Amino acid sequence: MSRLFASVRARATLAATLVVAVALVAAGTAVLLSLRSSLLGEAGTQAERSARDVATALAVGTRYTELNLDDDDRPVQVVDEAGTLVAASEDLERITGTGVDAVHPRPSASPGDDDGDDDDDSGESLEAGEIGEPATVGDGTATVDGDTEDYRFVTVPVETRRGDQLTVYAGAPLSAEHGAVNTALTVMLIGFPLLLAVVAWVTWLVTRRALRPVEGIRREMAAITASEDLARRVPVPGTHDEVARLASTTNETLAALESSVERQRRFVADASHELRSPIASLRTQLEVAAAHPELLDLDGAVEDTVRLQRLAADLLLLARLDAGERPADARVDLAALAREAAEGRTGVSVRGDAAVRVAGSRGQLGRVLANLLDNAQRHARSAVEVSVRRDGEAAVVAVADDGEGVPAADRERIFERFVRLDAARSRDDGGAGLGLAIARDVAVRHGGTLTVHDAPAGGALFELRLPGA
Repeated sequence: MSRLFASVRARATLAATLVVAVALVAAGTAVLLSLRSSLLGEAGTQAERSARDVATALAVGTRYTELNLDDDDRPVQVVDEAGTLVAASEDLERITGTGVDAVHPRPSASPGDDDGDDDDDSGESLEAGEIGEPATVGDGTATVDGDTEDYRFVTVPVETRRGDQLTVYAGAPLSAEHGAVNTALTVMLIGFPLLLAVVAWVTWLVTRRALRPVEGIRREMAAITASEDLARRVPVPGTHDEVARLASTTNETLAALESSVERQRRFVADASHELRSPIASLRTQLEVAAAHPELLDLDGAVEDTVRLQRLAADLLLLARLDAGERPADARVDLAALAREAAEGRTGVSVRGDAAVRVAGSRGQLGRVLANLLDNAQRHARSAVEVSVRRDGEAAVVAVADDGEGVPAADRERIFERFVRLDAARSRDDGGAGLGLAIARDVAVRHGGTLTVHDAPAGGALFELRLPGA
């Protein structure tokens, strides 16, 4: 069963059909109840009319034997105050529901033949010739001329001109009510399943049409997964609805994934290229030393080893940053960290406000300052100046040198990995083109920015801006 309704289309069709079914059942029940109530009211009106006609005839002095009670098939009973049946429909054979089961009238004096005693001991408030308010007795059955049916009975009290207090019971058949309700119920039982089948069929078709673009997206994503071609894109329908937005978002995700994978590939290629040079140099020196120990360049081997170690550390840090490593939430004093990074460096001066603190990793932020100072010293003619200040809610560290500066066209490119703008950043000088890339990545991970501008002395001004703590 779970597999049968595993698709969105099947579940949508089932849900729509169930909702319509509940609505139809509720509406059908309301219609049947309303129809039944209306027909019962109509039957009661007919019974009241019959009872009033008989009561009117009695009120004007018509004798029991002269009453016309056989014009239709409606059962009528006339009962005196003693509960004796004094008149009834001629063809009435059996009756229930009125409280008087007798169907054959007993002999009784006609109006005008009583003893003239007009005393009223029954407590009735009717006057001579007056008809009382009708009241519904309820439903019952009656057999008239051999036919048994259900009836709604109404009672009407009347007092004749001679003071006889009588009660008229009259019934109206409920066959029309039963027939109409049964007919309506039959129509509903036949029509509702057909209507539900139409609703299910239409919902199935509409849902299939609506989900057709989703199936196209799924097939294309499966093809992309199988081919590993991230340059492909899923089709975007021209409906401008949720499915179209899903397709657009999927294509944006694919574009970001393609960019990330391409960047990773370039990183791996560049890292392999950068590692090849010091490893090859170190291997050559060791092979020469093995053959000719007197030619061993120990200082060069140590330098290549240190360079290789630094490059490996840089690559490891970049890998951790790319993996989304969150920085620590420690409080770091940027001014103290800047003085610590500048300690032992020639031509570097530090000035800054006290207690300029940020939240983050002390080790990573120290690495940012060290990389910025290495870059500034590499390009400075004579001096590097570091300033730490607070700018509103932000903490700002500015590293300025008096070198040639960075051309405006290259101020974003220098933050790319393995980028060297000139000979000063050659491999022979020890730079791998990762320092500024690491610095910006760390700044971004800490919720800040790293930009480059023109320094007042004419060189480059690198500005690190971080949220204050």
